[in-house]
Amino acid sequence: MIMDSFQLTSITITLLKEHSILWLQLIPMLIVVELPLSLLVLTGIFRWAYHQPTPLPTHYPSLSFMIVCYGEGDAITVSIDTLVEQIYPGNIEILVIVDGASQNQHTYHAAIRAKKKHKKRRLRTIRVLPKWQRGGRVSSCNAGLSQAKNDIVFAIDGDTSFDNNMAIEMVNNFTDPNIIGSGGTLRVRNWRTNFITRMQALEYMMSIQAGKTGMAAWGVLNNISGAFGAFRKDALRQVGGWDTHTAEDLDLTMRLKQYKKRYPKSDVAFSPLAVGHTDVPDTLKGIVMQRLRWDGDLLFIFFRKHRQGLTPRLLGWGNFLFILVYGILQNILMPLLIFGYTLFLFAQYPLTFVFAILLTLYFVYMVMIIIHFVVFIGLVSERKYADTTLIGWLPVYPFFAFFMRLVTAFSMINELVRRSHEESGMAPWWVLKRGKKF
Repeated sequence: MIMDSFQLTSITITLLKEHSILWLQLIPMLIVVELPLSLLVLTGIFRWAYHQPTPLPTHYPSLSFMIVCYGEGDAITVSIDTLVEQIYPGNIEILVIVDGASQNQHTYHAAIRAKKKHKKRRLRTIRVLPKWQRGGRVSSCNAGLSQAKNDIVFAIDGDTSFDNNMAIEMVNNFTDPNIIGSGGTLRVRNWRTNFITRMQALEYMMSIQAGKTGMAAWGVLNNISGAFGAFRKDALRQVGGWDTHTAEDLDLTMRLKQYKKRYPKSDVAFSPLAVGHTDVPDTLKGIVMQRLRWDGDLLFIFFRKHRQGLTPRLLGWGNFLFILVYGILQNILMPLLIFGYTLFLFAQYPLTFVFAILLTLYFVYMVMIIIHFVVFIGLVSERKYADTTLIGWLPVYPFFAFFMRLVTAFSMINELVRRSHEESGMAPWWVLKRGKKF
């Protein structure tokens, strides 16, 4: 076994000397793109942790929660219950916007029952807003925005539940009057189901809770999730609310960043301790279909809808460079390069050499993942014991991440060839088709 490993290493070194061009293809992806992002996130986490714990708010403004729902059925009551039960001393208004209520009677009646159940709760008001004809998520968010009575509004999904300190943690960001929007943490509620959900649980921990903490600390938050975000109502209205098409959350985040450039004192934030829980796909088909939509929408937003807005003049140099490198190069171009590079390796070199290269990459990324996981557990996680139970799954996480890169590569081709964003289930086809073409 030792001899086999020695021979494999010798073959690898010999072939790398003969084909040094490979390093020009391999190393820049890691050094120029991946490593700086890793350092940015890690240093941002340390910067955030240095200021923890933050004092509790001294003022508790009234809040409006807009629950956007379509086919959740009785599950909508869980979201409503967790909002009613917030340990928040201020007023909470809960707007349940039922899209397509005429054909979605189950969800509509479940919302009505929840309203009756909590009608005597002090400082909690539930209003059910049926949209009898389905118009999609964007029209539901805008309908809620038009009806919200309070200055801070939350946009959340109908299948998301929350920790009972979520409102206090999120409002903590808005004690700064310059904060115009803030994202919240999403965790995987069904992580125990199978291998696929456990991988997504690790992904959400390191990409959302840890990754966004680090990005936000340096003022380059990539996205406020559509499933869980909070905004100042005046700023939302000033940028035009939500716009049609898919990836409405990334589209809104882009416009908030452009607003931030016009009003330099304003900022967008992230609250890693304001935690929401959501179910993720538990089948291979389910996660692939989800990522085809998510990843294809990136190309649509950056190369089509916002291509004229991707300038330092509108975004500022920090956000412009971040989007250029990590929105476009890493998330759109690199998956295509990785896919092509992998095919090139298998076509041109012996299998022993290919596996040696892939093994080297595996160990490099494994080291980076372990570092991020340790920092996450030590500084960010609010559930340290539960999160450490996933440590045994870390060795297989790089394979999951590599597979997701391949799915992303296919998503880009799918969007380029088929304009797949127009086939989303987030809105009826007649809404997406009638939207402006980009």
